[in-house]
Amino acid sequence: MFAACPRSAIEPGEALRFDGPETAGVPIAIFQTEDGEFFAVDDTCTHQDASLADGWLEGCEVECPLHASRFDLRTGAVDAPPAKRPIRTHAVTVSADTVFVTMSDQVPNLPPGVVPGALA
Repeated sequence: MFAACPRSAIEPGEALRFDGPETAGVPIAIFQTEDGEFFAVDDTCTHQDASLADGWLEGCEVECPLHASRFDLRTGAVDAPPAKRPIRTHAVTVSADTVFVTMSDQVPNLPPGVVPGALA
């Protein structure tokens, strides 16, 4: 688990891209929903190399800004194509004013031709 950012760094309905050594070369996006829930996922769409933090958040879904694939932030499941593979999710804990992320030990689902470390 690592401290990713202060709670106040992410407004409701927005996201923050985090790319530190803790992410092992795969940037993550940390979202705060309008309801005040925090979620962390790999920041790269599984269809093509695009930042999900630059996408649109509606409820617990993020829409990729490139081709409109949608993903459920709770599970990583694809809710709308063209993406076919889910995004990897990470556990989030908010304590006091700090957002902590525990990285998943699952292998990331990166788009074709993209390798960890090349995303930074």
